Amino acid sequence: MFGSRSQSLILVFLLLVALGIGVITGKYVLSEGSIINNDIVAKVNEKGIDKEELYKVMLKQSGAQSLDLLITNEIVNQEADKQNISVSEEEIDTEMEEIYEYYGGQEAVVQELATSGLTLEDLREDINMNTKLKKLLEKRITISEEDMKAYFEENKDQFVEEEQVKASHILLDSEETAKEIKEKLAEGQDFSELAKTYSTDTSNKEYGGDLGYFTRGKMVPEFDQAAFSLKEGEISEPIKTEFGYHIILVVDKKDKQEANYDENKSAVKDALLEQDMQTEYETWLAEKYSEYTIENYLVKDKA
Repeated sequence: MFGSRSQSLILVFLLLVALGIGVITGKYVLSEGSIINNDIVAKVNEKGIDKEELYKVMLKQSGAQSLDLLITNEIVNQEADKQNISVSEEEIDTEMEEIYEYYGGQEAVVQELATSGLTLEDLREDINMNTKLKKLLEKRITISEEDMKAYFEENKDQFVEEEQVKASHILLDSEETAKEIKEKLAEGQDFSELAKTYSTDTSNKEYGGDLGYFTRGKMVPEFDQAAFSLKEGEISEPIKTEFGYHIILVVDKKDKQEANYDENKSAVKDALLEQDMQTEYETWLAEKYSEYTIENYLVKDKA
């Protein structure tokens, strides 16, 4: 369940997509308009498949797992209420932004979630629950300065910040069109608006072609070389890759930063907390299961 701070967030996201259900929230998802007459969820040659059939299969395949998660959620919520623990919208927003950056923008996350019938709201709910649980467990863990320094020395490479570029691009099918767009830019037309209008990259055109920050080697070689050779604010000539012709705008650049303990103390502490939470979570949950009165009727029915 845990890992580095960003890894734990990504894990929540990947679990959502992989299972096609709200892993923490326990939601089964049906697309809007998919239920006909409130009973039929699909038809094959006019033969209907109703909700009861669907739910039986869903319960058989993942009902026990989903119910266990819902029980755990309720325990987390009740414990958080007892300890006056809450999660602000700002905290959720911050973690959502980390996921967007990791996946190359909000649209990429939206599309990935959509493949499993999920939304950003489902992801927000899961982050909310995951953060509550982390706050509960953090109170049980003590991290010493000695532990932090030892971890930093052993994992120094993890705290090196590689050279990064923040760029936007306009992807076009032909060199001729790319040259026409380059002329429009030379005339002073807005890069973001041109990307929204002309770019064929549907994953980011809505956001003006924003690609976020990336390190060397993350893009195809031709794109990578061009982006890192440009200065901040510069726009490239059309760059040909296997995807088409790119016009690249470098928005910002960050130089490589060597690992520094004082600057990374917070990240080191987070990493150690996440590491200890792996073990602490199992202990904590076992304690709560023994403290709480839990009646699982699904287990009784199967018996």
